[in-house]
Amino acid sequence: MNTRPMLFIALACFSNVAVAQESKELQVITTLAEMIKPGGIFLSIILITLVWGVLKVVKTVVNDLSEVFAERRMLLQKALVFFQFIAYFFTITTCVLLSFEFSKELLAILGGTVAVAVGFALKDIAASIVAGIIIMFDRPFQVGDRVLFGGEYGDILAIGLRSVKMNTLDDNVVTIPNNKFLSDLTSCGNYGELDMQVAISFYIGIDQDLSEAQNVIRESAALSKFVYLKKPINVLITQTITNNFICYKLTLKVYVLDTKYEKQLETDITIRVNEQFRKLGILPPVMHFQPNPEAEAVVTK
Repeated sequence: MNTRPMLFIALACFSNVAVAQESKELQVITTLAEMIKPGGIFLSIILITLVWGVLKVVKTVVNDLSEVFAERRMLLQKALVFFQFIAYFFTITTCVLLSFEFSKELLAILGGTVAVAVGFALKDIAASIVAGIIIMFDRPFQVGDRVLFGGEYGDILAIGLRSVKMNTLDDNVVTIPNNKFLSDLTSCGNYGELDMQVAISFYIGIDQDLSEAQNVIRESAALSKFVYLKKPINVLITQTITNNFICYKLTLKVYVLDTKYEKQLETDITIRVNEQFRKLGILPPVMHFQPNPEAEAVVTK
């Protein structure tokens, strides 16, 4: 049986398919090229530069005002975040309208391109952007809040379309993708308020004066310049074992007047309490041994 005609037909079909595919791709590229407006791209670059400069200036002004009007810091930071979202949306929309001559063909091409990009290459970025919008409306935390997330603890500096920036207590800026906040637990200490509750623990021996120690801790907290006196000062007591010591654990729960003074408050109160403990002879826990007659008999022998 002669197979040459069949091979020739198969090669011809394959060649026709390849040519048709190449022609289709060339048509798409040509259509896009015809719809791009070079003048619009130039204007878009100018617009992006101007918006970037305006955002930098606005951010600097808001940060300066936050230092001057500390009681309005949270409100100013929230207004800045809202302004940034509006600026991003306006810039992206305007640049697209300036750069392309819209038609049915362009909308079809862009629709297919966006679908593929979102589905594959931009999956994580798209998820972060959607999460950023959810964070904006759901508000698990706000700019300026002190937050614990994923082992990182610090103040929220900015909430962007793609990520959240946190300034830790070690003065490191941590960038966290927005989509992480949708699946992991987040703990917010103050939620839009300047003041925040702080817990400080002290340990004393089981045989020490418990009431006197409690009064010392409460008075030391009340004397600190960083404490927010409009909210209650509580000292909670539990009996516990730490490092094989039976002891009392006294937990001071007090509010700091501004989250940025959290560690200064802890340091100030700890120094005051330890000084008073030394003056009054209130001692830390010591190990207590249960008498063992059998062991003592062995030692005497």
